[in-house]
Amino acid sequence: MLDISLAGLIGAFVGTIVAGVNYHLFIGALERAMHKPEHTPGERDAIEARLSVLRRVVLTVELLFFAGFGYWIGKTFWG
Repeated sequence: MLDISLAGLIGAFVGTIVAGVNYHLFIGALERAMHKPEHTPGERDAIEARLSVLRRVVLTVELLFFAGFGYWIGKTFWG
């Protein structure tokens, strides 16, 4: 039987919110750094392609890590 604790689920939910905030801050700073006016149009296209992949990778890793960590913290300390 699968044993899922309510405290762990609440921790995972909070971890998911933390991941979203962290993603927004990280990707926003990265995009500002990458979108400088001195880039040529060809460089901008290459940067956009790399940023698209990077956004997906960062979001996936952060969601898995923070939700898992939040679940672990919730289950360990509160239930």
